[in-house]
Amino acid sequence: MKEHLYDKQLNIKTGGDQMAPTKSFHYHRYEPTPYHALENLYDQYKLKSSDQVVDFGCGKGRLLFYTHYLFHPTVIGVEMNEELYQEAVANQERYLQKAKLRTDKIQFYCCLAEEYSIDPLDNHFYFFNPFTIQIFMKIVNNILVSAEKSPREIDLVLYYPSENYIYYLENHTPFELLEEIILHNLFKHNSNERFLIYRLRKN
Repeated sequence: MKEHLYDKQLNIKTGGDQMAPTKSFHYHRYEPTPYHALENLYDQYKLKSSDQVVDFGCGKGRLLFYTHYLFHPTVIGVEMNEELYQEAVANQERYLQKAKLRTDKIQFYCCLAEEYSIDPLDNHFYFFNPFTIQIFMKIVNNILVSAEKSPREIDLVLYYPSENYIYYLENHTPFELLEEIILHNLFKHNSNERFLIYRLRKN
């Protein structure tokens, strides 16, 4: 019920069936982050309006609209599926119309995640298991290259984190675990129901 109410409040449509983006096994099916999970995340993890949030495999844009609604940062969605991308753009029009906003702080790109060019201001990256570890490694490398060119503090936010992602970050990158946010009503039944936040500190 809460899913529908939040969508109605934001004037967007982000529900629907899970969708397979392509025939490639590297990319996982679309599934939006539940609103109750986002509530838990943002009860403890706060953003600033100066932040820039990138959601890889953003689908219809739920995370981005909810995040923008709460904190007004710049939010960027990267989605390889043309149909989902078009739905995200339609949601953007509805969201801005209801909020009576004119802003360039909401952007969507239809491309492969590893082909997205990391902006020097991008400092928060969100992952809900959108692809295999091979793609994740390429993207993290892109982020690290960007951080070398434009030193800054960077956070990776992982929901329902895969063991492969965790192992790679903790053993092969300078990212350090900053915080674990557990969804208490679900975690006792499924230990994946949590957020892990990894931080790259500015040198």
